[in-house]
Amino acid sequence: MQILDMQTLKDIKPGNTVRVVKIAGAGPVKRRIMDMGITKGTEIFVRKVAPLGDPIEVTVRGYELSLRKAESEIIEVSRITEGGE
Repeated sequence: MQILDMQTLKDIKPGNTVRVVKIAGAGPVKRRIMDMGITKGTEIFVRKVAPLGDPIEVTVRGYELSLRKAESEIIEVSRITEGGE
């Protein structure tokens, strides 16, 4: 497994798996994201992105979740690839 560059969840294309590095927001928005199970170190699989980029459908901790574009912009991630890509 290899860790690539850091981005926000909004920038990730469907079919990629990422690991959460940091949640940049504050207050109720950050708390809501963390309550959904998205915390530092969690792996997220990006399933689908709507045509206009909102919402993003992801798999987190074994369940499917839809996130708004604004929520995905504050989640900093590093992309993970399997093997030697």
